[in-house]
Amino acid sequence: MDPKLTEVSQFFERFKAAFVRQDFDTCSRLLSQLKVLLTQFRSLPPLFEGTPNAIHELSLARDIYEQAVILSVKIEDQDAFERDFFQLKPYYTDVGNVLPPSPQEYPILGLNLLRLLVQNRIAEFHTELELLSSTALENPCIKHAVELEQSFMEGAYNRVLSARQKVPHETYVYFMDLLAKTVRDEIAGCSEKAYDYLSINDARQMLLFSSDRELLEYINEDHPEWEMKNSSVFFQKAKESAPCKEIPSLQLINQTLSYARELERIV
Repeated sequence: MDPKLTEVSQFFERFKAAFVRQDFDTCSRLLSQLKVLLTQFRSLPPLFEGTPNAIHELSLARDIYEQAVILSVKIEDQDAFERDFFQLKPYYTDVGNVLPPSPQEYPILGLNLLRLLVQNRIAEFHTELELLSSTALENPCIKHAVELEQSFMEGAYNRVLSARQKVPHETYVYFMDLLAKTVRDEIAGCSEKAYDYLSINDARQMLLFSSDRELLEYINEDHPEWEMKNSSVFFQKAKESAPCKEIPSLQLINQTLSYARELERIV
């Protein structure tokens, strides 16, 4: 075997051993070294040169970047996830006909869709969806993300939160927890605009918590401006602290009249 290939393989085995031990600091350090070592292979993107060990090198690099994506989820680093996913993507799109299918492909593609949903990047979510094959769209990992997006857009937040109990892959839990927070923040923002106060029971049900303690923790951490008294949650302080934007009515009237005069000249 090529000495460079042997060196990368040995480093990757050390990475996997550290990952099993959940020694993520060592994993991150080894991953940085692995990425540097991979630059020695001219068979990898963007060159794709037909070297004697091209298939082995491509397969090994794909495995490394897949583990990098999973590591980024474990250490809860969304920026690293995005970087590693885009480094991995060519191995699915450009050499998919050269390498055998990876069992991690659909779980990782589904993870990326979930990340875009959590970050409210809906246009990019649909762009990525358009690039997937009909076979991929039938995969449970992809369908999970699509159904979540539909529930989110419909405002069926209870379906979004209950979906956490039936994730298709263990790595999805991190993004599902982030999505649950996004949903609750959305409900909280609407609630404080629609009501002056709610009973604790109503607030708990509306924010989809299972206990008063969870509700109290959420308020203390995310909405300290809400007041808890007389078994109710009061939103008045939040409304008072919200900035009030003035509408420049005179300026808008002048602009409208100016547009009307320009239209008369054109006609």
